[in-house]
Amino acid sequence: MTWFEALILGLVQGLTEFLPVSSSGHLEIGKVLLNVEVQESLSFTVLVHFATVLSTITVFYKDILKLFTGLFQFKWNEETKYVSKILISMVPVLIVGILYREEVESLFSGNLVLVGSALMVTALLLISTQLVKPGKKKIPFLDALLMGIAQAIATIPGISRSGATISTGLLLKNGRSDVAQFSFLMVLVPIIGAALLDILSMSSSSSEVGISAGSLIIGFLAAYLSGYLACTWMINLVKKGNFYWFAIYCAIVGLISIIFA
Repeated sequence: MTWFEALILGLVQGLTEFLPVSSSGHLEIGKVLLNVEVQESLSFTVLVHFATVLSTITVFYKDILKLFTGLFQFKWNEETKYVSKILISMVPVLIVGILYREEVESLFSGNLVLVGSALMVTALLLISTQLVKPGKKKIPFLDALLMGIAQAIATIPGISRSGATISTGLLLKNGRSDVAQFSFLMVLVPIIGAALLDILSMSSSSSEVGISAGSLIIGFLAAYLSGYLACTWMINLVKKGNFYWFAIYCAIVGLISIIFA
């Protein structure tokens, strides 16, 4: 993988992780277009996903500090309830990660028909949010679980994680700002956990193709900086609730992927 390929894929990951257009789907399309080997891309994919986690922490560091402060008071307060909801939302993706890890990894093989079809599903999800009136309720425990199920389904490349979780939260009549924040915070631990597992598996495997340190650094920085900008932008977009253009974009890219697969 050259430094230019790392730059492009890092930008793609950072921009599309938070925008409702599926970062995994775009990474698969990018790998096919750039002819990047699947084995070679594994460690890079882990790294750029970790970069977007750091960008999320940067954007929400005040909220995260507040949650930890309230949590370590060891009382059933608002912060403890919120953290409990995040833990509940993680259960579905944890089950998928433990029981169906190999099946999920097999989907990341450059199958553009699958990616294109999943992007079409993402487009439908985004359009559906425009058909219901916005709600104002705080996210209850059941809704947190349902958003977690949406996150687990979004392990399919082409299903946008942010698009699926935010759409689910909005369709359940939760407040826009609450849904945006919860959607971004609920993914932190699963991505960090998946990254650690991948690092352990790669360290014990001799089949991983090496990537230069320069390419890894460039990809990491590109994903972090573009992820920070996209996360900030997406928060404002959710508040406005206009996903038409993203739905159209996903539908067009999905259709093109299927046609030229």
